[in-house]
Amino acid sequence: MNRKKKINQVLKAKVKKMNAKQQKTNKPKYVSKAERAAIEAKEAQSNTLADEASTTSTD
Repeated sequence: MNRKKKINQVLKAKVKKMNAKQQKTNKPKYVSKAERAAIEAKEAQSNTLADEASTTSTD
């Protein structure tokens, strides 16, 4: 009985892990602190360029 129980337990655990991997997660992808800083700097730079372009066109 113990051998059958252990085999079933292992197989059920494998099935459970495979099902968990198949599920889509709602958790957002991790972005490191350095990447966030780079993205923020890029956005700030593009914002300043857009501001300069808008002030130049209105002059």
